[in-house]
Amino acid sequence: MKKLFIVVNHDWFFLSHRQAIGVAAKEAGWDVTIVTCDTGKSEDIRALGLKTINLPINATGMNPVEEMKTFWFLFKLYTREKPDVVHHVGLKTILWGGLAAKLTGIKGVVNAVSGLGVMFSGEKQSLVAKGILAVLRFSHSRKGVRVIFQNHEDEDLFLKNHITQQEDGVFIKGSGVDLNEFTYAPDPDTTPLRVMFTARMVREKGVVVLTEAAEMLRKEYEGKVVFLLCGKLSDNPKAMQKEELEALCDGKYIQWLGHRTDVKDLLRQCHIVAFPSYYREGVPKSLIEACATGRPIITTNSIGCKDTVEDGVNGYLIPIKDSQSLAEELKVLINDKVLREKMGRASRVKAEKEFSLNEVVKKHLECYAELDSEKDLFQQSSK
Repeated sequence: MKKLFIVVNHDWFFLSHRQAIGVAAKEAGWDVTIVTCDTGKSEDIRALGLKTINLPINATGMNPVEEMKTFWFLFKLYTREKPDVVHHVGLKTILWGGLAAKLTGIKGVVNAVSGLGVMFSGEKQSLVAKGILAVLRFSHSRKGVRVIFQNHEDEDLFLKNHITQQEDGVFIKGSGVDLNEFTYAPDPDTTPLRVMFTARMVREKGVVVLTEAAEMLRKEYEGKVVFLLCGKLSDNPKAMQKEELEALCDGKYIQWLGHRTDVKDLLRQCHIVAFPSYYREGVPKSLIEACATGRPIITTNSIGCKDTVEDGVNGYLIPIKDSQSLAEELKVLINDKVLREKMGRASRVKAEKEFSLNEVVKKHLECYAELDSEKDLFQQSSK
């Protein structure tokens, strides 16, 4: 049986973003192992019939000793287990896993760029960012590597920096959404009207921008509208602290809900989704799910986010860090139920056309099979 390793920072991220792919690969005949940091959810992965290996990794850290520990672990693992295909998800696993795969001669590598985050959010690249790009150039200069991009800006960055070739790129717009699970729901006939934001509590995700917009509207809409911040604290270096969040939220007009497992129900109960992120996103899963549920979306005209909204059709695109523009567009949607319903229906249509989980899974399995076939041909030709 062919071995597939899916390498991802955290077990909970695999469950929320790649679970369907792992299960489908197992059903297609692959021996699937998830290499991930065990935060207490790995048992849930094993319950799906998948194997797990605990990965020593600090997803947001930059301690050289920790980084080398992650690389060395993967190097030894690939040397010992010799998987047929390894699938790295996220920049850090691509960085160290891609390097380990090249040095150990792994013939099939899938590197999934799911957003480049804080380090590549600025206009100028830091020395660390330049160093990362140099390592990526080295690890990708080989046969048997496919790079999955969720947006064309990340693809352009890899091409511009000579990391990969056009023919080695695979475009898959986001992690997909199960359209049978996240079904269309009409605009609720409930009060107060709910504006929902879902993300980890990282400043660059737009938390402060949203609360500033809410304060601009407080005098007119307090008691009529509530703003719901849904998401857990993060270990990101620029994450917001609990005290800071509690200072921004009064618990009534602006509420921080913390981590929730009922996001699907919360989406059905809300009226508008607002996500003013200026983080370098892939394609935000929260916005894909909002589309599937049939919600109008206000988000930024920035990398990843803009791929979920056609301005004026299923929502609005605003400039980054512009709480005034956000407040103005929120006011339009708050005051117009007919428009919310029209945009919500357009969101659902967009999800059906562009974000089906079935298509995402299909493309991944095709990628694995293609790499496995290339490996077999290479081995035969080298005999």
